[in-house]
Amino acid sequence: MTPINLTILGATGTIGVNTLDVVARHPERFSIVALTGATQLDKLAEQCRQFRPRYAVVMDAERAATLKTLLAGLDIEVRWGVEALEEVSALPEVDSVMAAIVGAAGLRPAMAAARAGKRILLANKETLVMAGHFFMEAVKAGGASLLPIDSEHNAVFQSMPAGYDGNLAGHGVRRILLTASGGPFRSRAVETLAAVTPEEAVAHPTWVMGKKISVDSATMMNKGLEVIEARWLFNARPEQIEVVIHPQSIIHSMVEYLDGSVLAQLYTPDMRTPIAHSLAYPERVAAGVPWLDLAKIGTLTFEAPDFQRFPCLKLAYQALATGGAAPAILNAANEEAVAAFLDHRIPYLAISETLSTVLARLHDRPAGNLEELEAVDAEARNIAQALIAAL
Repeated sequence: MTPINLTILGATGTIGVNTLDVVARHPERFSIVALTGATQLDKLAEQCRQFRPRYAVVMDAERAATLKTLLAGLDIEVRWGVEALEEVSALPEVDSVMAAIVGAAGLRPAMAAARAGKRILLANKETLVMAGHFFMEAVKAGGASLLPIDSEHNAVFQSMPAGYDGNLAGHGVRRILLTASGGPFRSRAVETLAAVTPEEAVAHPTWVMGKKISVDSATMMNKGLEVIEARWLFNARPEQIEVVIHPQSIIHSMVEYLDGSVLAQLYTPDMRTPIAHSLAYPERVAAGVPWLDLAKIGTLTFEAPDFQRFPCLKLAYQALATGGAAPAILNAANEEAVAAFLDHRIPYLAISETLSTVLARLHDRPAGNLEELEAVDAEARNIAQALIAAL
């Protein structure tokens, strides 16, 4: 068996760590060509020592020097910067790229992988939120293939009909149902949300995730971004994508067909399942996850999301309907607001208030190319930072 050669963008994050866990279970199937990280240099060095990639990439020269010291004596080339991320994403010997850098920083290396015709395992939802049209064009032009890693989109992918080509009605699909846990504040009194602390917001009831994504789950912005992502992944109109709260996080999403059938994909909440599915696709390999015991779980429940409790979800639908640069503006403002909340610089409810204000100010900005999108991303961040500083 010829191993699949992998670049893992964001190796030290939750997705990267889980990817390497699956890879370690199947050393005959996978070989690591490059690992990248941002700030957790000790962890990245440990991963490099275990998996012996040809390249390790960090964001700046200072961190590169530190990593070189940590990897002294190993035949691993240390690089740094966005161009290096793009290079290791497009190397001729690389078959698949796990795109797991959190936030807008993941856009350019994902685009490089698309243009180079790689199999892209997409965990960076911001790539499609910011630049869905351009990214999907790059995938098509480069002859790349795209497999979603988000549990919801991976579940939709697995529930779609064979040969699905982006035409929902032509394949008998009526709508996509994205499930959401509802986060830690699903049943908390709305009038108490003003007092929410970062520590409470990152305490997700069913998933183990990074702090930023955990806050996004608490506000349901994470689900809003996934709605935008689903629009591009499955060529669906906003009204064909519905969110339903499912606190047990066992059904990861559903596809409803014109005949009334609904296909659902289930598993124990563990990101190694969608990762293993995409790594080995179309084959199946063991992921190391606990088996699903439905009798023990007993009950699966569902409810509609409350936009008063989750205004960020409503803002995401509005941005998707507006189109153009609006999703990129929303994402940029959210990254700044969440960072400020985690640093105790703004209260919880100021996250959605900041997003709403930034969207209102920049709704008419152009988005004709990637450069314009990156410019409006920077403008949105500047406005968000000014609003945050004024609180």
